[in-house]
Amino acid sequence: MSTVDLTVEGGIAHIRLNRPERLNAVAPVLVDDFLAALEQVAHTDARVVLLAGNGRAFCAGHDLKEPTPEGDSRVRLERLQDVTRRLRALPQPVIAAVHGYAIGAGAEFALGCDLVLAAEDAVFAFPEVSLGLSVTGAASRLLPLLVGPAKAKELLLLGDRFDGRRAHDLGLVNAAVPADELMPLALGWAEKIAHHPPEAATMAKRALDAGIDLGSALELEVSHALITEHSAAVRESTEAFRSRV
Repeated sequence: MSTVDLTVEGGIAHIRLNRPERLNAVAPVLVDDFLAALEQVAHTDARVVLLAGNGRAFCAGHDLKEPTPEGDSRVRLERLQDVTRRLRALPQPVIAAVHGYAIGAGAEFALGCDLVLAAEDAVFAFPEVSLGLSVTGAASRLLPLLVGPAKAKELLLLGDRFDGRRAHDLGLVNAAVPADELMPLALGWAEKIAHHPPEAATMAKRALDAGIDLGSALELEVSHALITEHSAAVRESTEAFRSRV
């Protein structure tokens, strides 16, 4: 069974993360399936992409119950970063509909999208620093652009959880609504974009992203991640977290 579902209907590509038993937490197989779905979408006639999660969460971050894969750490980290690269490179605008948890890598998946809608009771957090880790999904560049440098440092250095209403107040999401209104709103936005001329939507996306240099941010993030991944503090923090899950 794929860990990411993809359907295309009425000009809308629906991508759903599909590890509900693990709150759609990130594992290598999910990254592989997500990238495959994004590659497939790029070659469809979809005019907009709607990203969501099956079950009780959007994405609860890295699955710390999964053992760290063996092999080249840089290759693995850059493959995770490819999710952000491909989200930004898609010709179609991408809307994230966030419910439940959007933690760590899950919050970074949302940041990689063009528009983000959230349930008011969604839970966001960037806990990497508290775990001795580094952000890896261009959050170091995108987060300050959205919420400002001071708030970005607050979110990363404290690692506190905050709800969808707070995310909207910060400018992290475009709108926050009651949970039962999230998907109707997301579908409404997707349908409106799907009725626009696709070339114009693509050019608007490209023009707005033209001044955002993610390449240097992604490279710096992966360099930091390689350092933190092999530190004793990270291993201790991660093992302590796993023991609590």
